[in-house]
Amino acid sequence: MNASGNNDDVVAAGAVCWRSVKGKIEILLVHRDERADISLPKGKIDPGETPPQTAVREIREETGIRVTLGVPLGTIEYSLNGGRGKTVHYWAAEVTDSALAASKFKPNQEIAALEWLPIGKARSALSYERDKEVLDRFADYADAGTVRTFAVIVVRHGKAVPPDNWDGPDSTRPLLHRGLNQAATIGPAIAAFHPSKLVSSTAARCRATLEPLSALLSVPISVTADISQDAYEHGTGKVGKIVRRRIGKRSTVVLCSHGPVIPEIVSAVAAETGTALSGPLRKASMLSTGEFSVLHLSLDHPESRIVAVETHSPASAA
Repeated sequence: MNASGNNDDVVAAGAVCWRSVKGKIEILLVHRDERADISLPKGKIDPGETPPQTAVREIREETGIRVTLGVPLGTIEYSLNGGRGKTVHYWAAEVTDSALAASKFKPNQEIAALEWLPIGKARSALSYERDKEVLDRFADYADAGTVRTFAVIVVRHGKAVPPDNWDGPDSTRPLLHRGLNQAATIGPAIAAFHPSKLVSSTAARCRATLEPLSALLSVPISVTADISQDAYEHGTGKVGKIVRRRIGKRSTVVLCSHGPVIPEIVSAVAAETGTALSGPLRKASMLSTGEFSVLHLSLDHPESRIVAVETHSPASAA
């Protein structure tokens, strides 16, 4: 789910914001007087942003609500006047009572009103078939009882000084300027999923990759040799133990590690959840420096397999 397209194309992001009222799901719709339509909240990506970051920012700007992203709902693509293409990335995003109470939304020139409706009524009210398609994807997760999730987020460290150019131990190699930029742009992207635990390999390049995210969330970085490259090469790593413990906590965690170790982490998540190692999962484990994959697991059905998987790259330079 990386932003892509021609330079003239428009890339945007948004979410199906939902809440549970007396056991029934309601969907948040936005009314726009200027366009005389009813739609899902979304907006265009700003320079230097990633789609997850944009989705959270735009929802906050349009509705006043802070959200955490859940399962990805894919993209929709359509043509704008003038022939340009537009791609919109969507996620599910549960709205908590506290987030709703904290909203300072007031009708404005862009958004005239907010409205909560049950799924069926929301679908009928939406102005565009493309929004209905996204809502249908959400409804599939809701019907399966897997729309409420937590995630294991696997990060490959940013670009580091090459081993041949470094005289010290491999674990002390620092990030290059490019790696520091990668860390800075994926920090807000990962923060969109609001992890409560950050776990890093003992390598300096992994710790440095998580530092911007740690500062954003005010969450400390826990360091372990069990997902380090040194432990992998010496056969002393305990990836399965780490994964089992974190899944047992049932809260979103970030694991920052190395190219050779990441496939083991993804395989361990698959094994722990009884999920077959499919093509998408294998692809999610083959990360370039600075990339991360989000493996979504059901909160309400612990026996469920991996619900969804997505991979993101650092934002391009503005």
